[in-house]
Order: sequence, then C-alpha cells, then structure tokens
Amino acid sequence: MGSGLEVWIGISAGVLTTASFLPQALKAWTTRRTGDVSLVMFLVMVAGIALWLVYGLVIGDGPLIVANLVTLALAGAVLAAKLRFG
Repeated sequence: MGSGLEVWIGISAGVLTTASFLPQALKAWTTRRTGDVSLVMFLVMVAGIALWLVYGLVIGDGPLIVANLVTLALAGAVLAAKLRFG
C-alpha cells in the first residue's frame, strides 16, 4: 500500500471514472434513446473494464475490484440500453 496521498489519488480516480458513466446510464434508460451512443465504443469499454476487474481479482486489490464492479455495472447498463433501444 502506498502513502496516504497515493491512496487518495487512486480512490479519487476510481470514483471519478466510475461516476462518469452514471449520467449516460441514467439518460439512456430514462429517455430510451441511444442513437448517439457508439455501440463499438461501449463493447470495447465493457470488455476492458471486465479485464480490469479480472486483473483486480488476480492481484487481490479490493479498491480496484470495487471500482471496476460498479463501473462494469454502469457501462453494462448503457450497453444494454443501446442493445435494447437501438
């Protein structure tokens, strides 16, 4: 584990990158419109997040696991909306 500053930087990065998906997920599901959402981008993003999650599990990094579980849920919700609503 790093110093206090390193830990807070990591936590802040995890919170911000995870939270960045929330507005898009909410908008996609409330409006049921996803025409401007890139399917390829979200397919690639969800795959990458899933790999980060696996990596976190392999190395046993709790914060990495939690951040990527939540991010995967939010990005997955956007992807599911895109697939459902087109």
